[in-house]
Amino acid sequence: MSVNLNELVFFISFLVFIVMMLMIDLGVFQKHSHTLKFKESLAWTLVWVSISFAFFLLIRYHGNWIHGADSLTAIQERIDKFHHPISIQGLSLEDAISRYNRNLSLEYLTGYLIEYSLSVDNIFVIVLIFISFKIKPFYYKKVLFWGILGAVVMRFLFIFVSAVLIQRFEWFLYVFGIMLVIIGLKMGWEFFLSKKEEKIDTEHHPVVIFMSKYFRVTKEDHDEKFWINRSGKIFFTPLFLVLLIIELSDVLFAVDSVPAVFSVTLDPYIVFFSNIFAILGLRSLFFLVMDVMNRFHYLKLGLAVLLSFVGVKMLGTHFYKLSTNYSLLIIASILAFSIIASLIRSVIIEKSHEKRFR
Repeated sequence: MSVNLNELVFFISFLVFIVMMLMIDLGVFQKHSHTLKFKESLAWTLVWVSISFAFFLLIRYHGNWIHGADSLTAIQERIDKFHHPISIQGLSLEDAISRYNRNLSLEYLTGYLIEYSLSVDNIFVIVLIFISFKIKPFYYKKVLFWGILGAVVMRFLFIFVSAVLIQRFEWFLYVFGIMLVIIGLKMGWEFFLSKKEEKIDTEHHPVVIFMSKYFRVTKEDHDEKFWINRSGKIFFTPLFLVLLIIELSDVLFAVDSVPAVFSVTLDPYIVFFSNIFAILGLRSLFFLVMDVMNRFHYLKLGLAVLLSFVGVKMLGTHFYKLSTNYSLLIIASILAFSIIASLIRSVIIEKSHEKRFR
């Protein structure tokens, strides 16, 4: 996949901005580990959502800057290359740029919505990891920060490698589509039939076994340290093992979330931008939903339907191209319905409990 100067400048500028935001989030104002309170997590969640929406507005009005598409020929080349479901035939340059940017911004917003909603399911797994390994809430923030930083690097590799494969082997889209449908059906199956409480075997987890076999690992807690030095020898702590497990879980989640966004757009930059903004908001979102996660009972089912939908959409892309507007509407409707149904269920359960204890 060739990269032009405009793409390189825009991409580097984006990465510089992200690094600056991460430094503000942890390195400047929050140097010490602490448990995020509800108000603080809500504030940072709103900050990241606001920044993500501001980026949507940037793409809406200047999305052509990403690829340097400043002529009708350049815009048409990008539409053909990434199979955008729009036409600029007969339009002036100004109108063509406007239509191109509008579609690009909606692709970004749809991808962001998919990734952000799937991040909630990732949060459930992270909470399970923390509880199983008995990590103190005081250290959640630090582990999540470094976990998210690692996720940014891995998503970069996964997304741009996938983009190269899709451009060289178009049939690779069908592999993604089939994979998403299978994952969606599996999630739905687990929702209806799995009655067991999920647990993690901390003694026999593959990461624990691997690290214990090939590296020095201490079983004792050492505050917020990931490793310690004993007589000139490095020993990794349980906190570092948890960090590795969270990184592994993100790799597994990327297997369904990244292909899901590729069902919306084949532009790797839009896929990357939407992924990164959703991931960066994960830490604050974690603390925000941790105490109310039981209220989202039907979210997993909604995500199963969402993944199945985008998988079928990807499989049928050569037979029928669904506009970005309709994709966004359908995906938003699936998520909204699952959340509303979950909240209604929670209200009904709470009222039944109140009647029982009167």
